[in-house]
Amino acid sequence: MTASGAVVGMLALQAIFNDDVRSALIWLVISQILDGLDGPIARKFDVPIHAPRVDGHILDLVVDYVTCVVVPIAFMSHFAMLPAHYETLVAGSIFLFSALWFARTDLETDDHWFNGFPAAWNLVVPTMLLAHATTTQVAVISSILCITQLTNFKMPHIVRSPQFRKITLPFGTIYLINLTYLSVSFSDSASEQLNWLTGGILFGFAAYVMTISVWRTFIFKPANSLQTTA
Repeated sequence: MTASGAVVGMLALQAIFNDDVRSALIWLVISQILDGLDGPIARKFDVPIHAPRVDGHILDLVVDYVTCVVVPIAFMSHFAMLPAHYETLVAGSIFLFSALWFARTDLETDDHWFNGFPAAWNLVVPTMLLAHATTTQVAVISSILCITQLTNFKMPHIVRSPQFRKITLPFGTIYLINLTYLSVSFSDSASEQLNWLTGGILFGFAAYVMTISVWRTFIFKPANSLQTTA
């Protein structure tokens, strides 16, 4: 399942080069669904025991860099989401800082919060497109997220973070369903038709994640603050 994400990334790239925004969005959503499901399934069936020659952690990092970084940045560049004069600078920064983040030895805390933005560009880029962000807004948001990747700013693992999990997981699921709906129904002629519900979910989930991230970073300090590798 994890390795199949690389094939999904290829299909997303193919859609991008074919100028098919809708299909590219759908493949990005599918890659996120696979990424959310493979970990719990692997833990459920004790994959390290039954497939000892495959390092699931390394495989996950390789596939994630393709589907969460390479494909979304190709999407941003091909569909002119970045300022023309700063496209290479912003896109290059995302590649650079994301590579450094994936190489961190403290990706995740012992209570399953990521240190720095976890390179979830496959969610951020579609959200910015569907929210009709301007090229300047895209560049600013991307730059801020890049900077956080070198910090210990805490961001939740949607599935595993115990704090607020009863809110975060259902809200994250609703957000993903909403993103899927907007992707499937996307068309150039109707691209401006975000209503109060779909728009509220897009902006609301982003605001919620940022709020609890600030809380976990600056207010809540767990008794055991050791950092562990994801």
